[in-house]
Amino acid sequence: MTGAAAAPPLPALRLHNSASGERETFEPLDPRHVRMYVCGPTVYDRAHIGNARPVAVFDTLYRLLRRRYPKVSYVRNITDVDDKIVAAAAARGEPIDALTERTIAAFHADMAALGALPPTAEPRATGHIDAMVAMAARLVERGFAYVEAGHVLFHAPSWPGYGALSGRSRGDMLAGARVEVAPWKRDPADFVLWKPSAPEAPGWDSPWSRGRPGWHIECSAMSARLLGETFDIHGGGRDLIFPHHENERAQSECAHGKPFVRYWMHNGHVGVEGRKMAKSEGNFVTVADALERAPGEAVRLALLKTHYRHPLDWSAAALAAAKADLDRFYRALRGRARPGAPAAPVPQAVEAALADDLNTPRALAAMRALAASAAREDSADAAEALRAAGEALGVLAADPAEWVRESSAAPGADAAAAPPPARIEALIAERQAARAARDFVAADRIRAALAAEGVALEDRPGGKTEWRRAR
Repeated sequence: MTGAAAAPPLPALRLHNSASGERETFEPLDPRHVRMYVCGPTVYDRAHIGNARPVAVFDTLYRLLRRRYPKVSYVRNITDVDDKIVAAAAARGEPIDALTERTIAAFHADMAALGALPPTAEPRATGHIDAMVAMAARLVERGFAYVEAGHVLFHAPSWPGYGALSGRSRGDMLAGARVEVAPWKRDPADFVLWKPSAPEAPGWDSPWSRGRPGWHIECSAMSARLLGETFDIHGGGRDLIFPHHENERAQSECAHGKPFVRYWMHNGHVGVEGRKMAKSEGNFVTVADALERAPGEAVRLALLKTHYRHPLDWSAAALAAAKADLDRFYRALRGRARPGAPAAPVPQAVEAALADDLNTPRALAAMRALAASAAREDSADAAEALRAAGEALGVLAADPAEWVRESSAAPGADAAAAPPPARIEALIAERQAARAARDFVAADRIRAALAAEGVALEDRPGGKTEWRRAR
């Protein structure tokens, strides 16, 4: 007796490494345990779509890694001590803890609405001050940092590798860092590991002053504690390559005497309607703003429709296009996907696209083909494959019938004015009885009455009738 055919081997995972500028085959340090760190939010205000893009991108990578490796540790930090937080709390007249807790809760709600899985660890900077003090002390001891006026500063010229990640000349680095002119700096490129705190600002005891850490050392200390001194993937937005990731790399490799990260990954910038997003431009879009205009899955898909390394132009048209794709997918799933069925494997075309440096546009093209096949052939297999592909991208988690019913309603329509679902189902049953009795006049009258109230009917094979809110 011939057994079931073996599943085809997974295509090799290739990722663009910002450090080399090349697409490389991913080979983890330990195939039994892949480790990834992604820079998270500084919690002083609501997350904007630029903050959401790396969450959607690296959540998609996290899902891909979990399909391939038995254990994946995904760490995404929270910066909850920072000058911006201190200033925002003072401006609002509230305690810093109240501001950060409220902002963290809003961030979690926004990212959950986008379908992002929780990371395996989400360290807060304030919970790891001891590790930051220890790392700064080690850098002083090894001659890579110095103490001046209660500050600890990394001396950039002390390490020949400084600048290699960003590929910048010394002049470019100084301009890009917007360096602070300070009498305690030995070199303009030196950066702060520890700084004194004013009496009214948060601070911790250290060998040098009551103070708080510089921004860059937070991620180095937390990643070393949770993932080890060398780990597989470090991700974030392209704007973090310099100075943040350059400084992380320098202080980590100098503190530990070994490579810091094997694969650096960076997503492109986000603009709005062809312009840089900025409050001064009047085009600053928060995730909460976007969620008022479309479901979370549509916002997520709009973030993934452009390849992660390319700039993304956010617009109402882009969001509408993502929503239209989802409508098409859910129409293909409705009545075809098998409720409660075991999850199908991710289709080969989708897996291959994602394994090719997270090529989400190509994966979406494969999903459109599956949706067309499911609708054209009334194929449950194609629908199940589409559902598995959706899970790989973090979408298609809603009930298909409910999505089609509710998402087709015209924007701004009064939901209270539409017939309740129970009444719609009762009228459909009445119409089916009329059709069975060959009273087509009565059946057409019911269809027309529902259409007048904003409900469209669709007769499906097997005598089943589906309904949706009409546009």
